[in-house]
This record gives sequence, structure tokens and C-alpha cells, in this order.
Amino acid sequence: GHPHVKVMTEERELTVMLVVDASASGRFGSGARYKSELVAELGAVLAHAAIKNNDRVGLLIFTDEVELFVRPQKGRKHVLRVIREILCHEPTRRGTNIARALDYLNQVVKRRAVVFVISDFMDEDYETALRMTRRKHDTIAVAIDDPRELTLPDVGVIAVQDSETGETGIVDTHRAALRRDYAEDARIRLETRRALMERLRVDLITLEVEEDYVRALHRFFRMRERRMLA
Repeated sequence: GHPHVKVMTEERELTVMLVVDASASGRFGSGARYKSELVAELGAVLAHAAIKNNDRVGLLIFTDEVELFVRPQKGRKHVLRVIREILCHEPTRRGTNIARALDYLNQVVKRRAVVFVISDFMDEDYETALRMTRRKHDTIAVAIDDPRELTLPDVGVIAVQDSETGETGIVDTHRAALRRDYAEDARIRLETRRALMERLRVDLITLEVEEDYVRALHRFFRMRERRMLA
């Protein structure tokens, strides 16, 4: 297990950092809710859980730049402010740069923290920054996926737009080969992400937008407790 986690549980008081992705790919969604809504909701739930334990909670909201940083503090009023910031933040930019966000975090948060990185992880080149974060902090990746991004429906010719670059194109979804390639690309992306987290020994929680995330979180923390006691 992780000896430092046991120590932290004994002193009961944690510093929890929520690193929240507000980039435009989170606006993808054809279902009841967007990934970005789930990201915000999840952040709020994790912050709220910290009130009970009297943990310090901090927040970093990022796109391709750090949009907001709230230093970790204790107290109900502070945590409620963090929740409000998460739910009300209007991002000024559309891109994603996970590495930049984590580099910033690594510089400003000195005390060991439990860091939740909540994102769809649709980004490249963040491995080094994540490895540094993992060295300093107890790091948990919360990956939000939309199942509809994993396959293309067969609906004929559609216009598609890249949410982050704004580029548009025309795609003929009738073509079986295209649908197959798309699904294969998505599968590889998820597999690469899973392998990366495993290699860095970063805990990974994957959630789908339609899923009951409270149940999924409970499952994860139960599994984690068992591992600590082992």
C-alpha cells in the first residue's frame, strides 16, 4: 500500500486539490448532459465531501491556460465558494493544456495534497507533468467519457465541427470503413490513457456521462481503502 496515505488518514486533515478541465471538448454531448456539466458536478461533490472531514480544498480551473486558482483553505464558507466557482465559471478559452495546468499546480501547491484531475484527457504530451504531480501528490485521474464519442452512428452525411479549433468538415457516416476507423481510434485513445495512468501509477476513475457517478465514486474509494489496509 501507500504508507503516506495511512499517515494522512491518521491526521485526518487533507489538502484536496481539484484540477478541473473547462476546455471546449467538454461541451460535447448529445445526451441529457454535457461532459462539462458532469465535470463541474463531480468537482462540487468532491469539494462537498471535504467539508465533513474539515479538509483544505483548493481549485484550479484550466483550458489551455490556467483560468482560475483558489488556494486550499478550510471551512465551510471557503468550500462553498469553491463549489460556486466550479459551477459558475465561464471559460475564456477553448483549448486544453493539461501539462500547463499541472506545471502550475506543482509550483504553487507545496504541501502534499490529494489531487483530482477531472478531464476528458483529450490532450497530448502531459505525461511528464503528470509524473511530477504524482511524485509530489496523491494523484487521481477522473476521466469523463461520452459513449457517443466512441462510435459514429450510421446517419449518412453529417457536418462535424472540432469544438476546440472550430474547424468544420463533412463526413459520410454510411461508410463502414470510416465508422470502423473512428471506433478503433477511440478505442486506442482510451487504451493509451489507461496504460499511461498504469505506468505512472496514477489511480484512474472512468465515468460515463449517463452513469450514476456517485455509485462509481463509492466503488472507487472502497477499492482504495481496501488497498490501503492491505
